[in-house]
Amino acid sequence: MTSELQELKQYLDNKRADCVLESGVGYGELTVDVAPAQISSFVEFLKIDPRCKFSSLVDITAVDYPERAKRFDIIYHFLSMYQNKRIRLRVSLRDRDMLSSIADVHPSANWFEREVFDMFGIMFTGHPDMRRILTDYGFRGHPLRKDFPTSGYTEVRYDDAEKRVVYEPIQLVQEYRKFDFMSPWEGADYILPEEGIDK
Repeated sequence: MTSELQELKQYLDNKRADCVLESGVGYGELTVDVAPAQISSFVEFLKIDPRCKFSSLVDITAVDYPERAKRFDIIYHFLSMYQNKRIRLRVSLRDRDMLSSIADVHPSANWFEREVFDMFGIMFTGHPDMRRILTDYGFRGHPLRKDFPTSGYTEVRYDDAEKRVVYEPIQLVQEYRKFDFMSPWEGADYILPEEGIDK
């Protein structure tokens, strides 16, 4: 299988040098770094080319690397049922960069791209319905970014008195919590209740 993937890698490197920035085979899959401006045409090529036939879009997701200049990697996974092969495409983007939608090539990309927008804030140009899909309409921020606070910004609860859902700024109450900062391996000198009583 690795030799077949190496052949496919060489084929793509030669045939679409305008799109492929870098490629490599690892863990039984071919990974191709694609130029952001060429993602839509490259995906279309992978779908219709007789040596590829990657007709099934499996997933689109993203990874956040806030320390890098090109902060986000958008990851595409495709399956060729005709060739029994998988391919992974990776596109690196800066914080406010936009990427072309592939929904016109793979209609199933519609909801995947909406999820990436909702979770990471990455916009897809040419998308037919670019709006949130998992969070609420008034939600602020993008939860899978590394700089998103773990507690969020608002608290949502049902108010029995008002008989409706209310949004309130989040308040973290610490007054009833007790923190033991000692290492569990060092051990603490706890006084058990029965030890403190004189008999």
